Amino acid sequence: MRAFLSNPMALILIAVMAFQALTSGQYSSPLDWLISNLMILPGIVIGLSFHEYAHAVVAYKCGDPTPKRQGRVTINPLAHVDPVGFIALLFIGFGWGKAVVINPRNFRKPRRDELLVSLAGVTMNLLLAFVFMGLFRLLYELAPMFMFSQMGGIVAEILFYIVWINLVLMVFNLLPIPPLDGFGVITQLFNLRGTRFYQVVYQNGFLILMVLILFNITGRILSPAVNALYNLLGGIFF
Repeated sequence: MRAFLSNPMALILIAVMAFQALTSGQYSSPLDWLISNLMILPGIVIGLSFHEYAHAVVAYKCGDPTPKRQGRVTINPLAHVDPVGFIALLFIGFGWGKAVVINPRNFRKPRRDELLVSLAGVTMNLLLAFVFMGLFRLLYELAPMFMFSQMGGIVAEILFYIVWINLVLMVFNLLPIPPLDGFGVITQLFNLRGTRFYQVVYQNGFLILMVLILFNITGRILSPAVNALYNLLGGIFF
């Protein structure tokens, strides 16, 4: 990501996104903006931290000690949250965590293990969404009076955002564009590494992704997919 941020075109795209955010009206009421961000903060921290932890622990279990040496086999948010990416996520709606560095040469079965590592983060996000949706239902069953109180409403909103953000992280990271996990998945499934297609897409992945975000193409993909998954989880628990 640091190399990406040194690209002038990438910085221009981020500046355009920042301008769009500033002119969208979301900051017209700073207090409302602050309260809204406080509500989504737990979802962001939990989603990013557990996502990167899953990558790290699976890579370590598959034989690569690199994440362990770098202190990434932990759920401590300080090990996984990138300050710049976190601030960007809050202010312009696009951000990133610290990517887990792996060395595929340490894997016992490189293609299989790289695939498992790529799938680990999104699987963790789906699991978290499932668990917190279950907790949502459990609280309504065990403490209905509390959940209909003012404080309970705040708890319910925080839980909603934890579920929603984890589903967004899952679907977003499954897009087959580097550096997202989806590109790692299709690379291993179709053995793309070393092909011309792989090289071109890998070298331009960040710019491709930023353009798709800028023109809301990713939003058109994410919204129906996340809504469908949320409704599916809701149908299971409610």
